[in-house]
Amino acid sequence: MFSRKRSSLIPVPLILAASLSTSRTTYSGSLVAGHLTSSSGYPVADFDSKCSSIASQLNSSISNATVRFAELVTQGTNITFTDSDRDPSCVIEPFFLPASLIVPADVCRISLDVQTSGRSGIHMETWLPRNWTGRFLSTGNGGVGGCIQFPDMAYTSSLGFATVGTNNGHDGFSGQSFLNNSDVLEDFVYRSIHTGVVVGKEITKTFYGHEHTKSYYIGCSTGGRQGLKSIQDFPEDFDGVVAGAPGNQWNKLMDDFSHTFNLTGTPDAPSFVPAEAWVNIVNPDILKQCDTIDGVEDGVIEDPHLCNYAPSPNIICSEDSKATRCITPEQADTVRKAFSPFFIGDEFIYPRLVPGSEISDALSMVLAGDVATFSTEWFKFVVNSDPNLDVKTLGPSDWKKCIAQDPFNISTFKGDISAFKNRGGKLLSYHGQADSLVSPENSEIYYDHVSSTMDLSTSQMDEFYRLFRVSGMFHCFTGPGAWNVGQGLFGDTSPGSDYTDPEKNVLMATVRWVEEGTAPETIEGTKFVNDTNSLGVEISRKHCRFPLRNTYDGMGDSTKPESWSCQPVSDP
Repeated sequence: MFSRKRSSLIPVPLILAASLSTSRTTYSGSLVAGHLTSSSGYPVADFDSKCSSIASQLNSSISNATVRFAELVTQGTNITFTDSDRDPSCVIEPFFLPASLIVPADVCRISLDVQTSGRSGIHMETWLPRNWTGRFLSTGNGGVGGCIQFPDMAYTSSLGFATVGTNNGHDGFSGQSFLNNSDVLEDFVYRSIHTGVVVGKEITKTFYGHEHTKSYYIGCSTGGRQGLKSIQDFPEDFDGVVAGAPGNQWNKLMDDFSHTFNLTGTPDAPSFVPAEAWVNIVNPDILKQCDTIDGVEDGVIEDPHLCNYAPSPNIICSEDSKATRCITPEQADTVRKAFSPFFIGDEFIYPRLVPGSEISDALSMVLAGDVATFSTEWFKFVVNSDPNLDVKTLGPSDWKKCIAQDPFNISTFKGDISAFKNRGGKLLSYHGQADSLVSPENSEIYYDHVSSTMDLSTSQMDEFYRLFRVSGMFHCFTGPGAWNVGQGLFGDTSPGSDYTDPEKNVLMATVRWVEEGTAPETIEGTKFVNDTNSLGVEISRKHCRFPLRNTYDGMGDSTKPESWSCQPVSDP
């Protein structure tokens, strides 16, 4: 259905839905045979007319809120988003944040603004599905951006969730609004998501006539961080959270982008490795050394921990070299350092760039000879409050300053999440093992931090927190591996479809875990031919929960999940 090429960092967020009052009905929405039922759990009489009248009701009932519009959007409608819906910089084609999309199911779409302080506010949307299952859901944002991510809204509302999403307290993919305005920054760090949840739940109750049954969250990258922030600071907001590639340890991540630039230098520096060399020289050398460690030559490094890459002598230029293409000794040193952890003196700051990730977003953002946009915006508009700052001059003292500031605890690294655990909350986290923007090792560090802080064994962690390592996935989605795990609108979302099977879908796996008590042992990922689901399946693989390692049996068809199993890690 969709053929997409990766063009940017940010995760895939959502949107809200609106509501009116109706008489109480008996809940019938459920999981049947592992799939979402097609029947509406909470049918709404006069859904269309209620959608047309909800705006005036909400304007009088929700404080500090102004409804822009409420409209019925029917299945198959192609919505073209205008500049009033979101900033033009939010449009990233062909799919990630498109200028238009086809809505998969009937929804009442509500757009509104909510003031969060005297000098800040959020724009949010709520999408209320006709086939509501009684579930509520929110998603997050990406990078430093303030963009409602409509594909996620369409995805989750089509599954029957009353869905909410916000602009994160500012418009567009710039952090300039943070400059000298701590209220806007506070919205970005946590308040926009929490406000959207509080208002969205009230809208849902007003529209449908009763409260939701369960509340969920899904987001990736900054959206993943926002999910963890909600668990840490507002444990009552969600019953189940899906946090993909979470960008927590935020300040250290911003430092790491700056540090990586200091390694590579600008494109005219002797140390700089051009994209052509990463793709055609370094990456083939990495695969030659590490691709078959897992027993399969398929372009996927199943576990990057086993890949201790160093450039082979035959790809380094020398007087005796017979290589037709090679990198200089200075460039080889850059490669070695890029695949090494980041330290300031003796203090560990951030994990390494993982081998296999160098051909993804890294080429346009991390290894492009400039400081990545997110880090640039953060240092200019938050850390130093200086729009004219030359970010190419930053060094250890600036990095330490960034870590120390930690506004509103944006680091999102609290290890005690017992309040969420004790109320029965479930956290499913996933991370691509070829992610070049947020190191997959960062998710393991946080998992271990929670385990250590709360003094919990792996089996005790499994009761409420499971981390799945998705081999061959870039940042949040795409990649050479079986990356499609139901994290977005990348498959058939019709009721009972294979794509919504909890065994293959992180969101529906979380729903089943929360509502039926069945925890996911694996998540089966899929890679469609040319990443287009209508062309059939190229690879399927069951991804293991941390700390287990996916292991090939050495005999079967490696493109099939039954040829792999989850085994305890036993490094030599």
